[in-house]
Amino acid sequence: MGCCASKFPPTETHPEKEKPDQNPAPPLPPPISTGAPPEPGTEATRVPSFSEFSLSDLKTATNNFSPKLIVSESGEKAPNIVYKGRLQTRRWIAVKKFPKLSWPDPKQFAEEAWGVGKLRHWRLANLIGYCCDGDERLLIAEYMPNNNLAKHLFHWESQTIGWAMRLRVALYIAEALEYCGSEGHSLYHDLNAYRVLFDEDGDPRLSCFGLMKNSRDGKSYSTNLAYTPPEYLKNGRVTQESVIYSFGTVLLDLLSGKHIPPNHALDMIRGKNIILLTDSHLEGKFSMEDATVVVNLASQCLQYEPGERPNIKDLTTILSPLQPKSDVPSFIMLGISKHKEAPPTPQRPLSPIGEACSRMDLTAIHQLLVTMNYRDDEGTNELSFQEWTQQMRDVLEARKRGDYAFRDKDFKAAIDCYSQFIDMGTMVSPTIYARRSLCYLMCDQPDVALRDAMQAQIVYPDWPTAFYMQSVALAKLDMHQDAADMLKEAAGLEEKHQNGGRTS
Repeated sequence: MGCCASKFPPTETHPEKEKPDQNPAPPLPPPISTGAPPEPGTEATRVPSFSEFSLSDLKTATNNFSPKLIVSESGEKAPNIVYKGRLQTRRWIAVKKFPKLSWPDPKQFAEEAWGVGKLRHWRLANLIGYCCDGDERLLIAEYMPNNNLAKHLFHWESQTIGWAMRLRVALYIAEALEYCGSEGHSLYHDLNAYRVLFDEDGDPRLSCFGLMKNSRDGKSYSTNLAYTPPEYLKNGRVTQESVIYSFGTVLLDLLSGKHIPPNHALDMIRGKNIILLTDSHLEGKFSMEDATVVVNLASQCLQYEPGERPNIKDLTTILSPLQPKSDVPSFIMLGISKHKEAPPTPQRPLSPIGEACSRMDLTAIHQLLVTMNYRDDEGTNELSFQEWTQQMRDVLEARKRGDYAFRDKDFKAAIDCYSQFIDMGTMVSPTIYARRSLCYLMCDQPDVALRDAMQAQIVYPDWPTAFYMQSVALAKLDMHQDAADMLKEAAGLEEKHQNGGRTS
């Protein structure tokens, strides 16, 4: 089947695509600068490197693109549909599926995806990969679990979002657009309330899908002409000024809590009917002075002549001072619950390896793995006398060199030696995978460490150490709830082994 990665820049090997015995992935590149430190508590600091995904990986992640996993109210119309999926690493993803007609040229699709995939910012729902296989064209992004702005503004059930949160949304999206512009991606297609997503912390993020433009059948704007920039209706081209116009329509949404055609809103603004323009569900709980500033800004963004609209820097300059409750977390203002960030302690007492993993004490884990040696590898290899060849001696020599390096804490050398052992394919060893997993953790590569811990489980499905190592890697990836679940499962397996011996 068609593949279009070979002609484009290399990237980190994706764990789900890699065969178990291939060479380990290269070290991760330094984080891409976003101009300011990421906010605590989000996964923006652990966004995977952009990479190519296989179609089989995505089918597995989305249960063969099950209709039950279509993201509700995503704003995407058929045939461009967004699915929720989960990778083997337990990371949730959003998968946007295009028809081939949208991108008939696979090279063009891959090139544009690579361009957007270089962006990394905590105000974006970042693009983490793509798939170009036969007629399939798919984009993969971070999954945002707390719906979109349209849901919270127009279709809310228990409460609408407050004034302070609406101002935060406006600022964060302006900051996202400013960052994209600074990185050479100033054109954003069809900016609207569906493109504003809320992450696990309740912080608003701008969908990266709007940075891609379909090459043939895709329109840059929705079919609702009332919200389309006038110059786009004339020439069909998106400009930086068009993006500002669309931002103005989002400001109207935030002000009114409903869809108001820009022309009608401008008439209300000229008549100084600001109260009628603001959402009645706010019940007057907002600053009239701040509302006037936002109304005036929206009016400037919606000017008919593109040259009369402000630039993106003007938006952030005007909105930055209008931030009440700046110390209140977004999830509180949004009225949602937030997952605990620290894994709870399992009820049953943990073994020394369990205790070390629960504390993420890599030094203690190293000492324990050295002490355990290879006692848990018994039975994973059955070798005949005839198989004791020079190749076997080479395999054992590679393991021996790796063990020396591991003992001496030369973790990079240990990775090289253990990789030689694995690549020869003559023996399989869960201990080797567990040790290499720890080496990757010591080298600050938790993604690859998780892969090795999963391989240890494949070799020895009921081995508690494999589960413990997965819990540490997941915690290092800020996937704390998954880490807690894995730690609990490991402790349960360990208790089972202690009560009944090693399971077959």
